[in-house]
Amino acid sequence: MRWTSRLLSPFRFRKVRSRFMAAMVLLAVPPLFLLGYISFNIAKDTLTRTISQTNLDHLETSSEVADLLFRNIISLNRSIVLNDEIRGDLRSSEINTSVQQSEMNATTSSRLQWVINSDSYDSRYVNSLCVLDLYYQTYCLGKSDDAGIYETPTKKRDIEASDWYKRAVDAKGRVVFFDYNVLGDAPNTFSTVKLFRDSGDPNGRTLGLLIVNLSKTMFGSVFSESHNNGLFMAVDSSRDQLKVVYPEERPPDLPKMAGSLTDTENELRKRGYLVSEYRNQSTGWMLLHVMKKKELLKQSNRIGTATTLIASLIALVALLLSVVISGTITKPLIQIKKMMVDWNKGAREFGDKFPQDEVGTIGETFKRISSENEELSARLVHSELKEREAELRALQAQIKPHFLYNTLDSIYWMARLQKNQEAAQMALSLSESFKLSLNKGKETIPVYKELQHIDHYMTIQNIRYNNRFTYHADIDESIMSIEILKLIVQPLVENAIYHGLEPKLGTGKIEVTGRMEGEYLVFVVEDDGVGIVDMSVVDKGYGLTNVKDRIELYYGATSIFRMTSEAGAGTKVEVRFKPCREEA
Repeated sequence: MRWTSRLLSPFRFRKVRSRFMAAMVLLAVPPLFLLGYISFNIAKDTLTRTISQTNLDHLETSSEVADLLFRNIISLNRSIVLNDEIRGDLRSSEINTSVQQSEMNATTSSRLQWVINSDSYDSRYVNSLCVLDLYYQTYCLGKSDDAGIYETPTKKRDIEASDWYKRAVDAKGRVVFFDYNVLGDAPNTFSTVKLFRDSGDPNGRTLGLLIVNLSKTMFGSVFSESHNNGLFMAVDSSRDQLKVVYPEERPPDLPKMAGSLTDTENELRKRGYLVSEYRNQSTGWMLLHVMKKKELLKQSNRIGTATTLIASLIALVALLLSVVISGTITKPLIQIKKMMVDWNKGAREFGDKFPQDEVGTIGETFKRISSENEELSARLVHSELKEREAELRALQAQIKPHFLYNTLDSIYWMARLQKNQEAAQMALSLSESFKLSLNKGKETIPVYKELQHIDHYMTIQNIRYNNRFTYHADIDESIMSIEILKLIVQPLVENAIYHGLEPKLGTGKIEVTGRMEGEYLVFVVEDDGVGIVDMSVVDKGYGLTNVKDRIELYYGATSIFRMTSEAGAGTKVEVRFKPCREEA
C-alpha cells in the first residue's frame, strides 16, 4: 500500500478545483476514444462479414451462370460425338485411308456446322471445333485444319504423350475441361476434349477425338464485370501448381499466384486481401473474388479519424468549462471549509455570511428532507389505500340490500303470475347476482360463488340478447373453495360481452378457465369477439382499470393483469395472483 501511494502521489491534486478539472477531462475523453475504437471495430467486422457474404453470393450466382454455359458446351460435345454421320466419316477414314483429306475436311466441317446450327446451341464463346481421327488427321471448323503445335512429323507420338490426351482417355468418354488451349494455337482460349467411341463395339472402341476451343471472354459475362470492387478470378486447383484460367493478365499489385490454392489464399490474406471462393460443379475449378481490405475499410477508417477529432475538441471544451464551473463550485466549498475549521476551534458565531445556495445548505437540508420525505411517503401510501377502500365501500353502501331483494322478489312473483318466464328468470338471476355481489359485506368470496355470479349474469344477458352467447367454464375442482377477492372474474366476462361480443354480428363464445400454477391462482377469460384495434383505449376504461387496481392493492405487486387482443379474432385477459391473503 505504501509504494502504491507513493506511485500515485504525483497524480493526486490537493485542490478540489484541480481534481474537478481532471475529472471532467478524464470522464469526457477516454470514454469517447473507447466508443470510437469499439464502433470502428464493430463497423469493420460487420462490413467485412457483409461484403464476404455478398461476394460469396455473387460467386455462387456466377458459378450457376457458368454451369449453364458449360452444360451447353457439354451438350454440344455429346451431340457431335453421337452424330452418326460424323461417326461414319471417322470409320471411313479408318477403313479407307485413301480418302482425300480435303474432301473429308469439307464434309466433316459442314456436318459440324449443321450440328451447331440445327440444335440451336449457344456458340458465342466457341472459338473453334476440331475432330481428330485415329490417324490424327484434323478436321476443323473455325480454324485451319491442323493440330496446332502438334502439326509435326511426330504428331501421333507427341499427342499420345501429352497430359491432356492421357486425361481424356482416362475419362472414358466424359467431357474433360482444360485450363489452356490443348492445341496451343489460339491465345485467350481454353479447351474441352471428348473421345469418340464406337457404340457398335462392346468395348467402346475409340474412333477419334473432339476438341472444342472456348474463348475466355466467357468469364466476363459470368462474373458481371460491372462489379467494380475487387477482382474476380477462375483458377484450376486440381494440380499441385495453381493455374489461373481467368484473367489472362495478373494485375500489377496482386501477388504472384503460386503453389497450392490454400497457400495462395493464405498469402493473399497475409498481405491484406479479402478472399472469397466457390467451387464450380461442371469443371471443378475454383471461382475467387479478391479485394484489398484497405479499399474496403475506407469508410470505417473515417470513424476513427472523426472520433479522434471530436475527442480532441471535447477535451478542449471540457478543460475550458472545468475552469469556469469549478470556480463557482469551489468558492462556497472553501467557505464551508473555513466555517468547519472555525467551529472545530470552538467558534460558535460567524461574522461572514454563508451564501444561500445548494452547497451551503446541502448537509442539514438533505437530512431533514430525507426524514420528512420518508414520513410523508408512508402517510401518502396509507392515505391512498384508505381512500381506495373508502371508495369501494361507498359504492357498496349506495345499494340498499333489503330494498333491492324485496323489490326483485315482487317483480319475480308478478312475472310468474303473468306467466312471463323470461322476466321472472331475469329478476331471480338479478336478485341472486346482487346477493353474491354484496356477500354480506365480506371482501372475499369462494371461487364457486364467483362462478355462480357469472352464471346468473350470463342468464340475464342471454335473455336480453336471445341466446346469442355461449359460455363455458373449465375450473379445476381443487380451487373451488379458495377464497378470492370478489368481483374480479365477473367484470371480465361483462367486459367481454359489452366490448367484444355485443358489437359482433351473430353468435359469440366466452370461455373461463381457472387453475393453480405453483403458488399462483390463474384465471383466463377469452372471447371470440371483435377484438381491440387500439390497446391504449383499455387504460381509459373504468371497468378493467378498477379490476386491475383492486387486484394490485389486495394481492400486492406480484399479481399480474395481462390483456392480449387481435382485431377481428377476439380478446384474452389473464389475472394471476397468490391467494394467500385472508380478509380480516
